[in-house]
Amino acid sequence: MTDLYAEALDTFATLLAEATAGGDPEPTAMTVATCDAQGRPSARTVLLKAFDARGFVFYTNYDSRKGQQLAANPQAALLFLWKQLREQVQVKVEGTVEPVDLAEADAYFASRPRASQIGAWASLQSQVLDSRELFEARIDAFEKKFAGGEVPRPPHWSGFRVVPERIEFWYGAKYRLHERQSYARVDGHWTRRLLFP
Repeated sequence: MTDLYAEALDTFATLLAEATAGGDPEPTAMTVATCDAQGRPSARTVLLKAFDARGFVFYTNYDSRKGQQLAANPQAALLFLWKQLREQVQVKVEGTVEPVDLAEADAYFASRPRASQIGAWASLQSQVLDSRELFEARIDAFEKKFAGGEVPRPPHWSGFRVVPERIEFWYGAKYRLHERQSYARVDGHWTRRLLFP
């Protein structure tokens, strides 16, 4: 890991800790933007579940819309917005996407509340749902199926890791005189540049 990449990750860790300590109700919330095979974009908010030098991890149903988009076009952009931090702070991460390994997915799934584990089996994420009662019936069926035992991770549910190619820090300032710092991997080497707001 290069010094500049390590610096960017340390800066992110510091800001996340500040947002958490400052009472942000959901400091790990991030917008995930993806595109389908035709280049049509889509965005949604998910929770960051891990990050280290390998990248930023979130979990989802691989059959969901974002799962299918990432299978067709394995690139994503993440956006964190901490409105209560300083004069507002945003962090943008762009990069390629790869699946987490199965052991990592299993370990995280095992740490989830049982109701969330059941939900991962019951939800046909992003598919049309005819009625809420149908979803509740599916939940009940999987609760009965796994009664008295552990709930295994569904084969269609796992994690994605966004491997950064670019990390940008945006620090809000009065009169829109913001500060932007961009770290980017160029020809295999990390660079750091200031950007006009």
